[in-house]
Amino acid sequence: MSIRYTARARGALAAGAVAVSVSLLVAGCGGGGGGDEGDDARPAGSQSASVGGNAPKGDGGSDQEPVSEIEPIAELRGEMGMVLSLTEAKRDSGGFVTVSGQVENTGDRIYTRANKWRGDETDVIKHGSSTAGATLIDPGGKKRYYVLRDTDGRCLCTMGLGTVKAGATVPVFMQFPAPPEEVDEVQFQMPTFPPATIKITG
Repeated sequence: MSIRYTARARGALAAGAVAVSVSLLVAGCGGGGGGDEGDDARPAGSQSASVGGNAPKGDGGSDQEPVSEIEPIAELRGEMGMVLSLTEAKRDSGGFVTVSGQVENTGDRIYTRANKWRGDETDVIKHGSSTAGATLIDPGGKKRYYVLRDTDGRCLCTMGLGTVKAGATVPVFMQFPAPPEEVDEVQFQMPTFPPATIKITG
């Protein structure tokens, strides 16, 4: 299962990137990924053709191998034994930051609330479960960055998560517009998980 779009598709969506102002008090942000940190603008769609149909999907129902044995840059422990391990936040030449990792159900029962990770935007909700609710916050620049999406509202992120069986591990990724080059640390947020500061490489 590929967890990346083609470089061409990513480039076409660059026009959809929007960063918005947030409060200086980001340290007090919860894990909901929404919050009231300033004006809540959203990424507009690009003029490219929809690429959401090729979005990575994962039902979480099969026992999958961990996406990587790399030491995580952050480990977020959420509800019901769910653990989100982020392994990389990589800046590329196209002006994007791709955050990759895996989510593991360490609990003893199936997890059925993965739809919470998509956030609460109407355009995103209609496309089903995803990790579109994740955001990056640049505390110094007072800006919040949302997951990129196409003109139909499909995110450049993991889609079709569904449920996650007990003991299962599912690879995930999210692609954001890149903060300025001098910014190498941001706060990552995703609904149902606590926030974490991560380092951008590349």
